[in-house]
Amino acid sequence: MSASLIEAAKRAAAIAAVNAHVKNNQIVGIGSGSTIVYAVRRLAERMTEENLQIVCVPTSFQARQLIIDNKLTLSDLERHPQLDVAIDGADEVDDCLNCIKGGGGCHTLEKIVASAAKKFIVIADYRKDSKILGEKWKKGIPVEVLPFAYATAIGKIQEFGGSPVMRMAVNKAGPIVTDNGNFILDVTFESAMNWSKINQELTMIPGVVDTGLFVGMAEKAYFGMENGNVTSRERPM
Repeated sequence: MSASLIEAAKRAAAIAAVNAHVKNNQIVGIGSGSTIVYAVRRLAERMTEENLQIVCVPTSFQARQLIIDNKLTLSDLERHPQLDVAIDGADEVDDCLNCIKGGGGCHTLEKIVASAAKKFIVIADYRKDSKILGEKWKKGIPVEVLPFAYATAIGKIQEFGGSPVMRMAVNKAGPIVTDNGNFILDVTFESAMNWSKINQELTMIPGVVDTGLFVGMAEKAYFGMENGNVTSRERPM
């Protein structure tokens, strides 16, 4: 699969979602990652073409810069605690639209913004579509943890069958540090799990901030395909 084909698939999914779900005078949550770049560009195009008036709430430093660079209106949850729609990418999406997010380390703020929205829409390319979580994404469940608590959290996670690994930085010595100043543990399991239960167990560990499991949150997902088409799937009722 070529890089250009994958980028075209990301772009197609982003455009389809923005065209279908963003209306005039809405408050829009802007996710993070490579696919969201195309969504923000489409929002900027619609602002020019249609005089679309929206306010954008970011989920990360990257999202904030995208909003500013594309001359969209920037806000935050203090001024707009309820959003009309949030659009974000995912690392993997299962048949029920449960997602693994956090490959980019932004999942805590992404989950907060998604939970504040009336609708949470996922955009991805065809590689992210799975029957069950863990089928394609092999890097584990991202778990954001306070630096003070990482060692005790590792022990607690191991007690119920998880294998946590500290995510290390590439261009600096030591671990990845999130926008919130925390560490990330990537937690793998030997087989498919009850992800709702696992999410609850992980978040109950003292020092854990949040996980990259988005269970029962997404309303609809758009997948850009290899042939240039876009398929969509709604969460089962």
